[in-house]
Amino acid sequence: MLDMMAKVIDDLSEKDVTFADIRQEFHASTQIMVVNGDLRRFSRATKGGTVVRALVGECWGMASTSETLSAEICRNLLTDAVKSAKANAKFSRKKLDFSEIKPIEKTIWQESKINPAQVSTEEKLDFVMALDKGQKTDDRIVNTNSVYNDAKRVYRLVNTAGSRLEWDELRTLAVVQPIARQGDKMHFDYDVKGGRVGYELIQQIDPDLFGAECSKGAIELLSAEKPPSGNMTVVVDGAISGLIAHEVCGHASEADEVVKGRSFLTGQVGKQLGTEHVTMVDDGTLKDVSGSFPFDSEGTPASRTMIIENGVFKGYLHTLETAILMGVNPTGNGRAQDYNRRIFARMTNTFFDKGHWKDDEIIADTKEGLYVIKAMSGMEDVVGGGVQCSALKGYIIKNGEATKLVRSMSLAGKVIDILKTVDAVGDELEFWGGTCGKGEEDFLSVSSGGPHMRAKMVVGGG
Repeated sequence: MLDMMAKVIDDLSEKDVTFADIRQEFHASTQIMVVNGDLRRFSRATKGGTVVRALVGECWGMASTSETLSAEICRNLLTDAVKSAKANAKFSRKKLDFSEIKPIEKTIWQESKINPAQVSTEEKLDFVMALDKGQKTDDRIVNTNSVYNDAKRVYRLVNTAGSRLEWDELRTLAVVQPIARQGDKMHFDYDVKGGRVGYELIQQIDPDLFGAECSKGAIELLSAEKPPSGNMTVVVDGAISGLIAHEVCGHASEADEVVKGRSFLTGQVGKQLGTEHVTMVDDGTLKDVSGSFPFDSEGTPASRTMIIENGVFKGYLHTLETAILMGVNPTGNGRAQDYNRRIFARMTNTFFDKGHWKDDEIIADTKEGLYVIKAMSGMEDVVGGGVQCSALKGYIIKNGEATKLVRSMSLAGKVIDILKTVDAVGDELEFWGGTCGKGEEDFLSVSSGGPHMRAKMVVGGG
C-alpha cells in the first residue's frame, strides 16, 4: 500500500503544486460501559479512509474518501485536491515554501505486552463488571459507573518531500465513577487509569481496590464543608496544574491562533511571564503517556517543545505551515482528528515541569491556604489570557497542615498573574490522559499534568 501511495505522489507533475501528501488511516476501538451492574454499552467500531492534500501558493486543497484505496482512487483524490487548491489560489498572490522539509523513511510499530485485540470479550466484560462491583462498598453508594476502552490507529503517509512513513498508536483506558447519597446530599468521585499502552495496564489494576478507594472518596465528600472564597494562597495537585497548563498556556501557544493574532501570547517570545519556578513543556515523545505518538498528521516527528523556561516564554506549537510563516522549525503538533478533518496546531502532553520541593514540604511551608485536588473541567480565554478550572475537592491548610475537607470549587484568574505568584513546585510529575477539542470539535488524545504547585488564585464555589 505504501509503495502504491508513493508512486502516485511521485508521478505528480503539476508545476503549481509546491507540496502534497497522502495519509491513510485505520481506526478500531472497543468500549464497554456498566452502570449499577448492568451492561449499558458494548460497541466495536472500525473505520478507515484516506486524505490527500495539495498546496498551491498559500492555499490548500483537500480530498478524502472512505473507499478501499487503489491507485486510481488515489490519483483521483490527488486531482481533486489540486483543483481545489488552484481554485483557492486564484484569490491569493502569496506562496509558502516547503522546500526545506526533510524526507523521513521509517516504520514504527508500538510495542505492547498484551494486544487488546487478542483478549477475549468475556475477559474485558468480566473486568468491567468487577470494577462496578468493587464500588459497592457501602449502602450510601447509590450509583456505580464503570468504563473500559481500547483504541488502535494505524497510519501510512507519503509526501512530495520524499517521506515514507508507517506507524500505529494503541491506547487503553479504565474509569470508575461512584455516586454517594445521604439524606439530601449527593456527591461523586472518579478515577482514571489509561495510557498509550496495551491490555497489560488493565491486568495491573485490582478492580476491588480501584473501585473501593474511589467510593471512599465519594462517601467522604458527603460530610465535606463549603470551600472558602476570595483571592488566596492555593496549593494544587498535578491534575489542577496540568489543567491550567492545558487550558490557557497550551491553547494560546498553538501557533495557528498566534499567526491570526488571536492569542494573548502573540509576540511574547523572550518575555518574562512567570517566576523562575515556572517551566512548561509540550512533549509528544513521553513513553506510555496518552498524548504521545511517533509522528503527527503531517509526518513530522513528535518532539519536546519548551513553551516557558524559568518563567520566560520560549515559543509556540507548530504545524508545517505555521513554522514556515514564523521562520522556525515545525514541532510535530500538526494534528487532525481523522482523515475527514483539517490539520490544526494541537497539544500532545502539556505540563508544568517539576521543581525541587517535596509535596508535603509545600503544604508544611504554607501557613494558611487551600490544598486543591482532582481536576474536573476548565475554560480558557485564549485572547484575554483568563482561566477558570473546577475541582472536585480540597483541604483547608492551617499552620502547615491539611485539615478540613471541602467540596466542589473553582479557581480563576489571569494566567500571567497566577504564574507570577508561583513560589513552590513539587518534584514529582503526574499525568492524566483524555481528549481535547479545538473549539467544540476535532477531539484528539492528549494528556495534561505536572507537579504540585503553590500560587495565588481566586477561589469560589461550593
